[in-house]
Amino acid sequence: MSLDEAMLALHLAAGALRVGIKRRMKTRTIGPFTVSALGFGCMSLSHAYGAAMNAQEGRRLLRAALEMGYSFFDTAALYGFGANEALIGEALKDVRANFILASKCGIIRTEDGRREINGRPDLIKLTCEESLQRLQTDVIDLYYLHRWDKRVAIEESVGALSDLVKAGKVRAIGLSEVSAAVLRKAHAVHPIAAVQSEYSLWTRNPEIGVLETCRRLGVGFVAFGALGRGFLAGGVRDPATFSAGDIRKAMPRFQQPAFGANWRLFEEFSVFARDLGVSPAQACLGWVLAQGDHIVPIPGTTNFDHAVENLAAANLHLDQGALARMEEIINSDNVVGARYGPASQREVDTEEFVVTEMAGRG
Repeated sequence: MSLDEAMLALHLAAGALRVGIKRRMKTRTIGPFTVSALGFGCMSLSHAYGAAMNAQEGRRLLRAALEMGYSFFDTAALYGFGANEALIGEALKDVRANFILASKCGIIRTEDGRREINGRPDLIKLTCEESLQRLQTDVIDLYYLHRWDKRVAIEESVGALSDLVKAGKVRAIGLSEVSAAVLRKAHAVHPIAAVQSEYSLWTRNPEIGVLETCRRLGVGFVAFGALGRGFLAGGVRDPATFSAGDIRKAMPRFQQPAFGANWRLFEEFSVFARDLGVSPAQACLGWVLAQGDHIVPIPGTTNFDHAVENLAAANLHLDQGALARMEEIINSDNVVGARYGPASQREVDTEEFVVTEMAGRG
């Protein structure tokens, strides 16, 4: 089904479809915000997984996502080096009051076109001003430090974010890919509303310390990569087909022979999901949601049907037996390959499992 056909079908279904979905939509709390239990990750519309989506179709998809019940949209200055924020600003500026908007700072594009992690207070504030203009809004609801710049004390970077809150340009602040220790230091400077990190059946690092620290401090946890960057939804069958610019090319789990070993895990998992009467994507999202009421996954997609499919997982109930079986099939002991290559791994502050020779645990 094309996006135009999907949009037409959505509107022809009358208000009953839209209202019905929204009435059933479960919500969760992140800091001062009430959001849909699943957020919409916008990165893939402009960045990371190959060519950017056509801008017109991207705008239509964002409007459709809002109509079907997503009320939490996640972007970053990094995504498309501003193009993603501009897309959201153009698509949703007239309905800005109807959703919670999250963006990120701390990764810039240098004059020679390189990507650089930079957490200096002056650049954080400059990035925010630029993002506000692209997003066509007066305030960003949740503003993350995208990566901790280890050359700058976390207290300094968070101090700059706190200044933005005081200035009324940001409502709440967050951190991405940080350890429990860094979270506690940051939280002592200014209340942290959310930590965003990769979390799924095959990436369990937050369980080492961050998830529990978030719970104790009253900090929300936003899970990106909940579908294993498409792998756990069955969307990656041959890494050789990745287009130019796809960041998964550099990720060990998507390289042979690791990919083949992981695919065998997915095949078993997909059979189990089918027996439950759900798609693999819905099973994955249901598992993440079941790990704590303070967790909000933000799956992204460029496909209308997948956006509908993902959203249905918010109302999925999985019993303890089903959850345990999923963890037996896919877990940090049997997944092969680290989640990042060495260069990207150095950029994050998340705790790491001990890496064994055969399994990634990263």
